[in-house]
Amino acid sequence: MKVKINRHAAKVLKEMLENESAEGKMFRVIVTHMHGDHAHYDLVLDTPKEHDEVVQTDKGIDIILDSREEYLDGVWIQYFYVPQEEFVITNPSKGGHHHH
Repeated sequence: MKVKINRHAAKVLKEMLENESAEGKMFRVIVTHMHGDHAHYDLVLDTPKEHDEVVQTDKGIDIILDSREEYLDGVWIQYFYVPQEEFVITNPSKGGHHHH
């Protein structure tokens, strides 16, 4: 499975992982709900479970994905500072997006 992450998102996620409450955890991308042919995504702190795949990104952040969920393969995690500070998670191969 694949995950892409932009430079800003990597920086923000690294800062969040340095927080004590994140100790021993990683970020997981989850599907929050489906809309016909596309999904909405969210980011949560978690630990890998039985069906998970830990995907290494080119930015040094590992992301947990449930290997049974096809809509997670190919997600792109971006962080923007304008027009507002937010994460935007999309899957260009599947359609759909989420602002967080």
